[in-house]
Amino acid sequence: MFVMELTYTAPIEDVDEHLDAHVAWLDGHYAAGTFLASGRKVPRDGGVIIATGMSRAEIERVAQGDPFVLAGVCAYRITEFIATKTSASLAAARETLPT
Repeated sequence: MFVMELTYTAPIEDVDEHLDAHVAWLDGHYAAGTFLASGRKVPRDGGVIIATGMSRAEIERVAQGDPFVLAGVCAYRITEFIATKTSASLAAARETLPT
């Protein structure tokens, strides 16, 4: 599983110009089952996405396809973790430690 942390690298007005395209990109990854949760950080200097079901290389390619990245208004920091405990609603995404 991955925590994809976005940090805006441009003024918020520039970010907002690409928000509709970014939301459509998010929707596509929700429909594919890759994204589990996402939202703005507080204060609004970026966002966070929780993703699953891909390798690190694949998730890095996904991030590079974000319209925010293509427009040069954000940068990603991606952290991989093994979700061995989850709420009941995320049980399908639960992982086991490698042996």
